Amino acid sequence: MTLRARRILLRDGIVVTMDETLGVLRRGSVLIEDERIVAIAPDLQVDDAETVEAAGSIVIPGLINAHMHTWQTALRGAGADWTLLEYFCWVHAGLATRFRPEDIHIATLAGALNQINCGTTTLVDWCHNNPTPDHTDAAVAALQKSGIRAAFFHGSPKPDPKPGERHFSEIPHPRAEIERLLAGPFSASDGRLSLGMAILGPHYSTLEVALHDFRLSRELGLIASMHQGGGVAKTPGGWDVLEAERLVGPLVNIVHGNDLSDDRLARFVAQGASFSVTPENEMSQGHGHPITGRLLALGAAPSLGVDLESVVSGCMLNVARTALSHQRALDNAASRTATGAIPQTSTIKVQEALSWITRDGARMLGMQDRIGSLTPGKQADLVLIRAGDLDLWPVHDPISTVVMQAHPGSVDSVMIAGHWYKRSGRLLDADLSAIRISLAASGTRILEQLGWPQGR
Repeated sequence: MTLRARRILLRDGIVVTMDETLGVLRRGSVLIEDERIVAIAPDLQVDDAETVEAAGSIVIPGLINAHMHTWQTALRGAGADWTLLEYFCWVHAGLATRFRPEDIHIATLAGALNQINCGTTTLVDWCHNNPTPDHTDAAVAALQKSGIRAAFFHGSPKPDPKPGERHFSEIPHPRAEIERLLAGPFSASDGRLSLGMAILGPHYSTLEVALHDFRLSRELGLIASMHQGGGVAKTPGGWDVLEAERLVGPLVNIVHGNDLSDDRLARFVAQGASFSVTPENEMSQGHGHPITGRLLALGAAPSLGVDLESVVSGCMLNVARTALSHQRALDNAASRTATGAIPQTSTIKVQEALSWITRDGARMLGMQDRIGSLTPGKQADLVLIRAGDLDLWPVHDPISTVVMQAHPGSVDSVMIAGHWYKRSGRLLDADLSAIRISLAASGTRILEQLGWPQGR
């Protein structure tokens, strides 16, 4: 017996597909069958579908957060005044060492649910506080429980070494743990959960470790993502060796990259590496100017991420707006310096900024055939934005409204793989009261153990 497909029809919304062929439908309908989009048109007549009236809403693809340390959710706001050096001291050498598996679980669960609440349907969870398999499993279980589409990038902790221990920069990424994950929670995944490697890279490891980790990533066919920048490199000539060994390519994801030379950045783009920029946190903590414009000049585009909720907001719409405004400011200043005049037109359009948190995020993950746009055949990951709210209305250009005016309070509904996880402004099937209590207790205990200053 064949089960009847579950069909949902979104009718009469403003549909921003981010699909190059379909574009924007000022009045459009989207038909979903089970977990996939099957049709998009100005008007669809369907008799056997649950109909959702989308009039008054802007329908957009689910947002993609390409880089976030979700395990820090319980530390929200604690690091708002930290530079990167203070962050290293407070977090990796201190706060991170106090996390128990249950702390990782509640932080990851609350952080993932907040991403859904803000319109993010795909989260790259860059988890580098997992000293034991139990910590790792707690994070993975939380992602699964939240329902979000997640790429779990398995990392490694970075405490100060105890007497007789090796420095973290000398420890190769654990093959056995990656193989355990591939054989365990990622072997029977329904497609929502994927695995990557959050490695140290040549900036934070010895050359021997960097070579090991890059080769392991390539052998297993997993993305190797690494932070690049922030202080003096552990292996100053490491990238030269990695390039000579032909280990830089599409499976390499570079986070930040502010200190890369123009020549090296151009080579990385040509070799197919991807880039994840976290503009608000980079500007706040002292990484340097985000490389958004430098990538655009090379014909590439960034994916974007929140990075740290211990420092900034978890809203990807805010991240896109920050990246756009910052690069426009740089471009405008350069024009004034060169010509003495205000530029004749903006160098970046708002549609590009929306692409950074949809299509370009999907491309970074190698999932552009599945997510990133509203296209028949792709996963039904989408968001309904309330266009009639006083702070958004009237809508003259729906993409501008989304990028420049929308915020988490504008997010009415969120669908992932054809299932609703937020409706009418409320998260579904989540005991938020209990989650808030557990999250606050976890964060308070961890901060108090390290004597984090409560006052100003």
